[in-house]
Amino acid sequence: MVGRSPEYMGKKIEALDVKLSMITIIMPAVIILIFSSMAVMNRENLSSLTNSGPHGLSEILYAYVSGAGNNGSAFTGLNANTSFYNITLGIDMLIGRFGIIFPILALAGNFYGKKIIPASEGTFRTDTFLFGVLLSVLILIIGGLTHFPALTLGPVIEHLMMK
Repeated sequence: MVGRSPEYMGKKIEALDVKLSMITIIMPAVIILIFSSMAVMNRENLSSLTNSGPHGLSEILYAYVSGAGNNGSAFTGLNANTSFYNITLGIDMLIGRFGIIFPILALAGNFYGKKIIPASEGTFRTDTFLFGVLLSVLILIIGGLTHFPALTLGPVIEHLMMK
């Protein structure tokens, strides 16, 4: 985008806006992977699983994905009522909620303080079908790239082990 600044709703998108957006998108995935890896590295935490191996990995990942999404559910095969899981799932829920609220509020405040610029020929209108399609595809791609590799790892390996 040489020579053009992207804009949204008549306000220019700057580097800070992009950084805050990326923090909002990446924060839950990073926290899920950190806590899942902590759970997998300790034998005591693995003893809470009734299913070992790849299925156990899926159970641990699902618990932290659910926690970061503020749902808090887990597969039946994971005994999440231990000190480690109670504490880490609680922290996971807090970061999953507030770790994205603060950057979003900062982004909203940053946009609020900007001056509205008049629309030009290069303005990409946000009230069109094309914008809706592109936004939907972008959401699916980011969501897929964030969760798909880790969540498919368990079932794929489990299928290969059954052969």
